[in-house]
Amino acid sequence: MQCRKALIDAGGDMEKAVIILQKQSKSISTKKLGRTLGSGIVASYIHGIGTSGSMVELLCETDFVAKNEEFKTMARDIAMHVTAARPEFLKREDVDEESVKKAREVFAEEAKDKPENMKEGIIEGRLTSYFSERLLLDQPFVKDQNITIGAMIELAVQKFGERIEVGRFVRFGISR
Repeated sequence: MQCRKALIDAGGDMEKAVIILQKQSKSISTKKLGRTLGSGIVASYIHGIGTSGSMVELLCETDFVAKNEEFKTMARDIAMHVTAARPEFLKREDVDEESVKKAREVFAEEAKDKPENMKEGIIEGRLTSYFSERLLLDQPFVKDQNITIGAMIELAVQKFGERIEVGRFVRFGISR
């Protein structure tokens, strides 16, 4: 019904309807923030030759959603993404101060020849870019570079009608 309403609101334009649905998914997921995550699934992915793999805990509110095949597939896709993209943190709040301090020092050294009034902006921009590449929720999904993992979860919240989030993840790999 949401798709039909979005199409009507967009005057039949599919691209506009998709944008409307994406905006709605953000507001829907925001409304569900206070709900308890009492269920979920742990999914794993092992790369074909067995040298790397990951486990992801994808949480939801009910067993009904946790047992859904699309939910299980999404959890496995996120585990595959973790194996391929090597995120270090789940979200910005998880980045420790020591990591920020070290990165800031490196970027400050790189910006030392820039004008004083531009230095802080350059450093902040590089920090944002550097950490967004290392945050799972900000990374473009390996199967579809047009959507981030965070946006994929927001769309799932809209689809399943309940709060969903990644609880934690871990990546294993044989280093050579």
